[in-house]
Amino acid sequence: MSIRIIVLEPDDVLHQIAKEVKKITPNVQKLLNDMADTMYDAEGVGLAAPQVGILKRLIVIDVGDENGLIKLINPELVSSEGEQFGPEGCLSIPGVNGDVRRAETVTVKGLDPEGKEITITGSGLLARAFLHEIDHLNGVIFTDIAESVYEVTAERLEVTGERLGKE
Repeated sequence: MSIRIIVLEPDDVLHQIAKEVKKITPNVQKLLNDMADTMYDAEGVGLAAPQVGILKRLIVIDVGDENGLIKLINPELVSSEGEQFGPEGCLSIPGVNGDVRRAETVTVKGLDPEGKEITITGSGLLARAFLHEIDHLNGVIFTDIAESVYEVTAERLEVTGERLGKE
């Protein structure tokens, strides 16, 4: 497993639509493992393949809940309900957060690294992370949909008490 270089905005790859994974190969499984290592190394809670320069529909997420590390191939949003509004960050846009309106609860389906279909329902940060990473697969970054965007400074964090995982 390896740490990959995270692509930074304004790289074009972040604005393109990722391609469906048609066959799960050892290379796809290695890429998922590398993405997880990269996400943990960067202290993030989610990472999509375009963020490491690869236009494939792959995401990894770990928000520190009972689900642990989630690796999904060709993830799709099945349903969403409710609403949450709050700060988001992104490993591809360091030092910047934005206030984004997202569904409170989502159900997502996809394939695990062995090709088995899985469905996961999550709320709060997990729902936000799923939506954020699936957006990456569709060439959308959080600053495209944020209602406000701002620099993250130590002073702002102290004043607001914000604490958000980077997706």
